[in-house]
Amino acid sequence: MMLVAVVHLPVCSEVEMRKRYGMTTVARNALEGPQRAPGDVLDSGQGSDAKVWGGAAPSWLSGPVGLAAIGSTVIYLASDILEVGQGQFSTFRLILTYIGEAAIPLFVLGLYAVQRPRIGRLGLAGAVAYAYSYVFFTTTVVYALVAHTTDYEAVTKAFGAWMVIHGLIMLIGGAAFGFAVVRARVLPRWTGVCLAVGVVVVAAASGLPVLARTIAEAVPAAAFISMGAVVLRDSRRVQD
Repeated sequence: MMLVAVVHLPVCSEVEMRKRYGMTTVARNALEGPQRAPGDVLDSGQGSDAKVWGGAAPSWLSGPVGLAAIGSTVIYLASDILEVGQGQFSTFRLILTYIGEAAIPLFVLGLYAVQRPRIGRLGLAGAVAYAYSYVFFTTTVVYALVAHTTDYEAVTKAFGAWMVIHGLIMLIGGAAFGFAVVRARVLPRWTGVCLAVGVVVVAAASGLPVLARTIAEAVPAAAFISMGAVVLRDSRRVQD
């Protein structure tokens, strides 16, 4: 006679699992890939690249990254809209721009971190390049504040070829990071497409009037705000 022992294991909902283990959906996707329907082909899109960079970022990072991505992007876009209304730089407008731009390197690196390891080397390279370009652009805002520069054209004239060089770094870094987001499939893929297209539009509009530049800036802004919203929403579900 065979005796079979039946062990009753507790069944946990997804929310309970998040509470117990502190893993957000973004973190789970970064480690395992997004949920797939039966019959879907398992394809990380990363090859061996995703195995190099270790595990997902700690779950506590998601909240600050999401808030920074939304808040600083809104502030930065508001400063551009303010310039459209004023027609030129103002001290208040430049302070808003500085606040918005100074946070961009931090939250972009944070968005890379919450998508590890699936975002891979391309994501790291793109995030670092994009972040570095905005470290430079933030210094141009400081220059405009100190020198009382009246408009964007005066800043580009003062920095000359350096603006072009860092604009190219921003373009390449943003496009690479956007493509890496699409390939990683941790955050919504359309946000990566929006970012990649957005940096191209921003670069193309760099010599146009302020209204056109502001409209162009709204495209990557929509990508970052949406990425931040997804990360922030997911972090709150863990806390609930």
